[in-house]
Amino acid sequence: MKWEQLLLRIDRLAGGRAAGERIPVADRDHPRTRRAFGWIWALLGVEVLLGLGAVVVAVVIAGSGGAVPFAVWMRTVVVLGMTVTLCYFTWRASLGWRWAYQRLRLFAQIFPVITLVMAAIPGLYPLWMITEQIVFSLIMIGIADFLTSDHMRAAFRKPGSEPNLSTASEPTTQP
Repeated sequence: MKWEQLLLRIDRLAGGRAAGERIPVADRDHPRTRRAFGWIWALLGVEVLLGLGAVVVAVVIAGSGGAVPFAVWMRTVVVLGMTVTLCYFTWRASLGWRWAYQRLRLFAQIFPVITLVMAAIPGLYPLWMITEQIVFSLIMIGIADFLTSDHMRAAFRKPGSEPNLSTASEPTTQP
């Protein structure tokens, strides 16, 4: 349990006041929630491979005597670190931590915009890096789409705002 204590401290730093909020187990274990996280994990796996691929391409270009601008090195390191952070948020959100879902959703919506704006700056990145950024953004938009679905927003709603998903679809009977 030492690891869990460390993770809870990290959660407290990342989640702030809401670090202790968890969604109901029925919402966390709902088949649609599990399926959404399955897709998010798969897309993040592609993002990690894309980030590693960008590092490899930069190393190969530099190793063969080509010029690799500082901006390319910074972007490859930052994006790879950012993607690993998103993996942490996904893991914690899949365990029901509401703060992690909120951070993941926020970053999945903001990162594509930032990445596409950076790709549009003339001369900042070579063509292969611009292509990588566009693909990165498209995948991140896919992740954001899963996170902003009606089901996921209902599952990770603010505590006390609505009934949980397992009872929300059941018809109510009146006496």
